[in-house]
Amino acid sequence: MTVLDEAVDTGSGPTDARGRVAELHEIRARALAGPSERATEAQHAKGKLTARERIELLLDPGSFQEVEQLRRHRATGFGLEAKKPYTDGVITGWGTVEGRTVFVYAHDFRIFGGALGEAHATKIHKIMDMAIAAGAPLVSLNDGAGARIQEGVSALAGYGGIFQRNTKASGVIPQISVMLGPCAGGAAYSPALTDFVFMVRDTSQMFITGPDVVKAVTGEEITQNGLGGADVHAETSGVCHFAYDDEETCIAEVRYLLSLLPQNNRENPPRVASADPVDRRGDSLLDLVPADGNRPYDMAKVIEEIVDDGEYLEIHERWARNIICALARLDGQVVGIIANQPQTLAGVLDIEASEKAARFVQMCDAFNIPLVTFLDVPGFLPGVDQEHGGIIRHGAKLLYAYCNATVPRISLILRKAYGGAYIVMDSQSIGADLTYAWPTNEIAVMGAEGAANVIFRRQIAGAEDPEAMRARMVKEYKSELMHPYYAAERGLVDDVIDPAETREVLIRSLAMLQSKHADLPSRKHGNPPQ
Repeated sequence: MTVLDEAVDTGSGPTDARGRVAELHEIRARALAGPSERATEAQHAKGKLTARERIELLLDPGSFQEVEQLRRHRATGFGLEAKKPYTDGVITGWGTVEGRTVFVYAHDFRIFGGALGEAHATKIHKIMDMAIAAGAPLVSLNDGAGARIQEGVSALAGYGGIFQRNTKASGVIPQISVMLGPCAGGAAYSPALTDFVFMVRDTSQMFITGPDVVKAVTGEEITQNGLGGADVHAETSGVCHFAYDDEETCIAEVRYLLSLLPQNNRENPPRVASADPVDRRGDSLLDLVPADGNRPYDMAKVIEEIVDDGEYLEIHERWARNIICALARLDGQVVGIIANQPQTLAGVLDIEASEKAARFVQMCDAFNIPLVTFLDVPGFLPGVDQEHGGIIRHGAKLLYAYCNATVPRISLILRKAYGGAYIVMDSQSIGADLTYAWPTNEIAVMGAEGAANVIFRRQIAGAEDPEAMRARMVKEYKSELMHPYYAAERGLVDDVIDPAETREVLIRSLAMLQSKHADLPSRKHGNPPQ
């Protein structure tokens, strides 16, 4: 039994105030020290920090105020009554990040493997309730072995309370889950309910059923990282938004993300003074984006050229790479950017890209972050797999998210914008406040070649030289229906702008829309496509 497990005999302790205070400091010192040096060394040997070391990295120095440090479980049986460590394996409290209040709870893997019991869960419930009441972000530093088996159904009920509060807080305060160790079974659903999930390679894993169960049921052999490691969830499943090589970098990026988010849904994101001139021209954009719609380019470089100081934070960078979702600043104001990436799959919309963008649009709308959409989209990805996988309902998620968003919405068409994908990507017809286009834009039902084959099928088939006729019809279709000013002439684009002036146009438009107010119909909630 460690000193942390020993009960304090308050009945035979000091009777004067000074003695009682000395006793308090002794108890707190035990709680702060953790279970033992050996347990701490074991944690470090795995390449992992302790819970308190993680909190120190996350919060401003000296700002952490702990809650229920002296809490102990009341469970009996299976030897639990002889082991009652302070904190019960989770550290809870609040502090500041860049001077703004943030609530946090951190599993202490050194105590019961960070497993959740009744007292442990009650502490988390309390800090979540405090975060919701105070209207401040909640960060969970996850490193736990799941439910405490010795406490049975009481532990499972504890998870239910966490899920219920995750849902209550959704869209009200930012919720960030940082995976710094194992997270298996039902415990994985709490991170999935939050706004952002961070993971660290090699040391963190998430899965519903572990490798042993998978092997027993399906016969497949796989490692923990192969099943639910950071790279798997960052690239394949889309569960993880950010993946890093070490805890220090990971937690530093959590701080950066918090600097881009408001405290709650009643506030705007923090604005900062920008030294980047509003009227800075982007002449390099003329060379970055080829006029030929079939030539790829890197949309990330376009974003860098337009936003303040070329800085942005990409969400889900390695999943559904044919679309970019990022937080950036324009003249110090935080904006959410959604952009097709022509470098991957020509920037088409598919199932994963639609889901990724839809969730990002919803998050930005919930937390009062204006939306800026860059279009260069040839359409939805065709194919049996996409159709059978439900591209219709998945694509409808993005459409629903845009239509439901009430924040300022600006769209910019760089090159092609074809068919249903043009409509879905925040066109004027679904409620974009302002729509701009570059002189290289092509807005149409489909590409000129496909359109000509349909419209002029008979003329092409009956011509002496079908290829020459096809080329002539394609040229005619382009000149009639796909010239850069066709949409502007019909009021479907507010202006065709010089690409070099894009930054200034966007900033001045956002300034005008700053006081935008939009009313939604009275309803309990919508029924978005699933």
